[in-house]
Amino acid sequence: MSLIADILAGVFFAAGAAFVLIGSFGLWRLPDFYTRLHAAGITDTLGLSLMLVGMMFLGGWTLVTVKLLFILILILLTSPTATHAVANAAYTVGLRPFGVPDEDPPAADRPDGGN
Repeated sequence: MSLIADILAGVFFAAGAAFVLIGSFGLWRLPDFYTRLHAAGITDTLGLSLMLVGMMFLGGWTLVTVKLLFILILILLTSPTATHAVANAAYTVGLRPFGVPDEDPPAADRPDGGN
């Protein structure tokens, strides 16, 4: 059973590390704050979750696994909330997304007539 748990833990660690690595490339390559925040928020949450599941396999059925489960629940609740709060604060202070003009044209000047 220990060999199977070790193999599963290694798979989850590798998958988690891959998601964190992909997220770091997203931070480097994406054009603006919002897309970078999106890449970092999603991939870091998923990568950390997968790594915590790998740690649970290594911990077995102990109190350590329960603590890791509580940490996982905390991360799954707080990380998306924090990402949304940071994005909302940036939009509130006036940081515009990439490719969006500073001011929208009046409705009459739009090609669709404002609809």
